[in-house]
This record gives sequence, C-alpha cells and structure tokens, in this order.
Amino acid sequence: MRAWQIQAYGSPRDILRLVDIDEPVPGPGELRLRVLAAAVGMPDAFMCRGSYAFKPSLPFVAGQEVCGVVDAVGDGVDVPLGMRVMAVTNFYDGRGGFAESAIARADATYRVPETMGDVDAASFRIGLSTAWIGLVRRGALQPGDSLLVLGAAGGSGATAVMLGHALGARVIAVASGAEKSAFCSRLHADVVIDREEQSVRDAVLKATDGRGVDLVYDPVGGTAAGATVRCLARNGRLLAIGFASGEWVKADIGELVRRNASIVGVYAGGLRREENEEDHEALLALAAEGLLRSVATVVPFDALPDAVEAVDSGAVIGKMVVRVTGAA
Repeated sequence: MRAWQIQAYGSPRDILRLVDIDEPVPGPGELRLRVLAAAVGMPDAFMCRGSYAFKPSLPFVAGQEVCGVVDAVGDGVDVPLGMRVMAVTNFYDGRGGFAESAIARADATYRVPETMGDVDAASFRIGLSTAWIGLVRRGALQPGDSLLVLGAAGGSGATAVMLGHALGARVIAVASGAEKSAFCSRLHADVVIDREEQSVRDAVLKATDGRGVDLVYDPVGGTAAGATVRCLARNGRLLAIGFASGEWVKADIGELVRRNASIVGVYAGGLRREENEEDHEALLALAAEGLLRSVATVVPFDALPDAVEAVDSGAVIGKMVVRVTGAA
C-alpha cells in the first residue's frame, strides 16, 4: 500500500516520504480500514516535529482521523466487513490514517449516516466530540451563556463556534485577519474579534457590557490564552482544550481566584464507550438538522505534506481533509 511515513523529525514538507509498505494486520480488538479520506490536524504537525505526547518509533504513519471501509478484523471484533465508519486510528503506535489502509480499535470507530459524505465523516469525530465534551460535559454550557472561542477559524475552534451556536450560546469568536474573521461570521458567531485590529479583552468587555464571558474555549494555549482570564465573568470557566501555540495555557491564578473562576481540563479520551456513543448520536442529530456543517478544504493524497505544512503554519481556515481512495 502507499503511505506517507514520518522518517525523521522536522518540517512536515521536509520529512514526510511517500513509500510502499505492507498493509497492517489488525490484532485482537482492532480492525483495518481501507481509507477513503483522512483529516489533518495540528497533532499531526506536532508528530512530524517530534513534539507530541505520542512518539512512535521512526519511521511511522501519522493521521488521527479517517473515514474508511472495514476490510479486515482481529479477534473479538464483530464489526461487519464492508461497513463504512469514521474512526480515530492507532496513530499513537504508528499505524495512522495517512495511508491507503489504517488500523483502529473497534471501540474507536463510529457509525456514518448514509447521507454523510466521506470527507465530512473524516473530519467529524475528533473536533466535534471534543467540543461537546468541553462545552456540555465539562463546561456545563446553558442556552444564553456567553462563549469566547479562541483560534475560532481553525479546525478545533470552528467546531466550537458551530456547536456553541447550535446549543443556544452567544458566541464571540477570536480570529486573525479579515478572511478568517469573515469565515467566523459565516459560522454564525454573534461577535467576531480580529485580534490583529483590537484588544481581545477590551472587545469582549464591550460586547458583554463589562460582565465578561461564562466560558472560554481554548485550543491555543500559552500566555495569550491565559490573558483571557481577565475576560471571565464571575464563576466563569476556561476550558483547556489544546496547545496550538506550543504550550498549555499560562494563567494568573490570582485573577481566577478573584473571579471564583476555574481552568477546566478537557480530554476527549477519558470517556467510556457508552458516553462516547451518546455524544456521537447527539452530534449526528444536530448535523441532520443542518446545525453542524463541513468546514473542510479537500486536497489529493499526493499533496499531504503541503496540507500538514499549511496546518502547521496556521494558514488553514477550517479543517483540511485529504482524499485517499475514491472518497465522496
């Protein structure tokens, strides 16, 4: 099969190599997918640079999120052959989705409605499930709450903007530049702050009449995210989602204490299968109502290094998806 291997650490465009390797064999509890489409996320760029929490032995295949067709199963797996599913792959052991075939655990695969295309399915699971866990399970978002989304034009932030709007929040999106700001407006953000043009704190306080926001959704991290503590309302929650900046949020604890506010960790891998299924079905229902939609830019398989490089540089608006084998 063809696969894009990480053979050294560095810039994605420099170290990803297209190779022919044997198809992986599923072990107990695993299945193999013929990959139709694979989403590209910031963790894939971090894995290229060797800076992610998971670091398989070189060379390896990255790619966390796919839509594919089951073509082989290991012991103890009752998923039928030929079924189309979306899955989080075994990227953490180097058998990821940037290949014509990938391995996933059976409990990391989810149904794809017949009406959902391969590209949409490939980019559905991680971003939206993380947003649901953050906003609903951990953040206790209520209709009418104010929600500040950082990095709102990126793959993670865009899902939070859409889901926050669908759940009845007043969404304030932070983006960089006119093009990304316009994208956030099309996602139905109520207020869009271009951080190149104005102070995020001043704009948030103006938009909330000085009250601040109930939740901050932070996939960015670092000191810029930490500064949003000054935008929190009393009893507000800063949801620590990710670290696109290269480091987790750095916040002034004294400011949190003065507001009775909290930093809340959000980890999508910490739920039971039953909880994940419940969340998945709730998200599919919102998608069926037209409240969640694809924000994907689609590129061919041969362009994968450029796609990962674009994500790494922050140039991508929405989500990047690679067509692998005949995706619809």
